[in-house]
Amino acid sequence: MTGPRVLVVDDEPQILRAVQMKLRGAGYTVDTAASAQEALMKAGMRPPEAIILDLLLPDGSGTDVCRDLRRWSTVPIVVLSAVGEEKEKIDALDAGADDYVTKPFSGDELLARLRAVLRRATPSTDEPVLTIGEIQIDLERREVTMGGHPIALTPIEYDLLRLLAENEGKLLTHPMILRAIWGPAYQEESNYLHVHVSHLRRKIEPDPARPRYLLNQAGVGYRLVDPQESALASR
Repeated sequence: MTGPRVLVVDDEPQILRAVQMKLRGAGYTVDTAASAQEALMKAGMRPPEAIILDLLLPDGSGTDVCRDLRRWSTVPIVVLSAVGEEKEKIDALDAGADDYVTKPFSGDELLARLRAVLRRATPSTDEPVLTIGEIQIDLERREVTMGGHPIALTPIEYDLLRLLAENEGKLLTHPMILRAIWGPAYQEESNYLHVHVSHLRRKIEPDPARPRYLLNQAGVGYRLVDPQESALASR
């Protein structure tokens, strides 16, 4: 196999085999690990281009693995979590994970998440215009258009949209966004964020009550997507 190398970390043999088969069938080169220690060792010895990482491992947590990896690597990380592990998912995202998939998951959804994090990790040119669906953001002029029509945004709304657009498809937690836009002192002030997201949706969404671009993950955070991918991204 000559596709991107992916390290899959899970201590459940049946999940490890299923994910391995799905990825290999899609053309990826796959390494596996069943513990936190083995994952860190393999990531260091033969660096992968992406990691799929279970949150609960026999010798530690996936969050700790994320934190250790982020000391020396920017490799994209998709974490696997069980239903009910909301706090663990948020902790992993804050520790540096790029996205997550909740068990049980479909193989196609996992592949879509993997493609998205690999795409975002690919170095891009210094193109001053970001395009997501019909939204265009001119970074140099700080101007936004929707379907070719200018949209008047406040400075906070622009900064919020730009942050989400630069991380297109990636789930950003509430604390991540608050720290980036308002600073560390505001990372617990979720009300600030909800108000500005509501205002931004009124300006960029065809129907703010049924958002297609700016999607919410209840209790976790927000992501900006192209509407053509929103059905899968909002699962």
